[in-house]
Formats: sequence, C-alpha cells, structure tokens
Amino acid sequence: MILYPAIDLKDGQCVRVLHGDLSTATVFNTDPGAQARAFVDAGFHWIHVVDLNGATQGKAVNGAAVEKILSTVSVPVQLGGGIRTLADIERWIEAGVSRVILGTVAVKEPKVVLDAARKWPEQIAVSVDVRAGKVAVEGWTADSDLDAITVAKRFEDAGVAALIVTDIDRDGTVMGFNVEAFGAMADAVSIPVIAAGGLASVDDIIKLKARKGVPVAGAVLGRALYNGAINPAQALEIAA
Repeated sequence: MILYPAIDLKDGQCVRVLHGDLSTATVFNTDPGAQARAFVDAGFHWIHVVDLNGATQGKAVNGAAVEKILSTVSVPVQLGGGIRTLADIERWIEAGVSRVILGTVAVKEPKVVLDAARKWPEQIAVSVDVRAGKVAVEGWTADSDLDAITVAKRFEDAGVAALIVTDIDRDGTVMGFNVEAFGAMADAVSIPVIAAGGLASVDDIIKLKARKGVPVAGAVLGRALYNGAINPAQALEIAA
C-alpha cells in the first residue's frame, strides 16, 4: 500500500480544511516546498497535492506553489484541483507532475478523461468525491446525482492509473476511515483505489489492509499526519 501525504493549497499556503470548506482552513505551513521536503525526509515516496482555490474556480490558482513543490523534491507528485482541459493536463505533465487528478470533468465531461488516459497512459487519476452517497463536483461546492461506483465504472479499461475516493463527510474530521466504503469500490472496479477522508491513526491503515476482498492500493494522509497523531515511520512500515 502506498501512502500519500497531502499538501492542500489555499492562497499559496499548506492548509487543512473541514469537509472541503475553505472558510475552515487551518494553516500548517506557509512554505509548500519546505512541507514537501519534510514529507520526503520522513520517508514518503509520493506527494498528493490539491489546489483548493483552483478546484472551486475551475482553473489553476496556486500554480506557483505547485511549481515550488516540483522544483524542491524529486519524488512523484500527483496534482488535482481546477484541471479541466487537455491543455491544463499537458501543461502540468510537462511541468513535471507524475499524475494528474481529474474530478469535475470525470462527472461532467468523461470524454476528457478518456482522451487524456489514452494520450498519457498511467498518468491520469480520477477523483471520486462522495457526500451522502453522491459524487460532488466543482471543488465540492455542488453535488451530482451519480453514485461513486457509477462514475468509477465509466473508466474501466480506459488506462486510468488510480481512483482517489474521498469520503467528504469524514474529510478533515479525523473520525477514522469508512473502510467498507473504500473496500466496496475496490471490489467493484479493476482500477486501483486510493482512500481519502477521515484517517485518524495507523489503526485505519491496519484495518484497510486487513479487510477481505480486493486490496486498497493506497491512502491519503492529511490532518492526522500534520497534528502528530500519525508517526510517519510507523505508518510506512505498516503500509509496506
């Protein structure tokens, strides 16, 4: 299982928010590059970056901060938030992003995802953000009428590298993972699933790994990592 420490960007700073609500932001680091370096120094092999302003505005807003991260560390970076077109995707892949995450377009314009996955095999991920059973869009400011598995199945055999499944109702709450929901998605599709939203302690990683069925491929670490509830070395050892 791969662990993805999260850097959520708001106004150029590393923040954590509750349920995706930008007004609840807590700043944990004003230097995204330094935060990325700290995660690499702690032993992580990937970094998960989200442009929160970009997600709600539909265009890159924290581009300078993302570029600082890319120039600071050499580990692969996956990036989401406000990426809506093939031109947006190409720009970030050329800038050095290893995996581009598409959310809103996966619901509204799935052909963009299919075209991107053909053009950049294994470099496209789909973000499936779930609130009260339905997939949210536009930086979680709006809901669709689609359930998570319906959206995910659109991209079977398309060459998508991963599904990042976020439980919005638990995101930022440190309530613990909804292991069964993530497991149900892993069992339903052949695309590797990365779990996000609510991770509280290494126990969540243990439970995720222990569940029967198709293994969950990864987990995003957010607030619990920033507030010290998770020891990186212990988490990485359990995941491995």
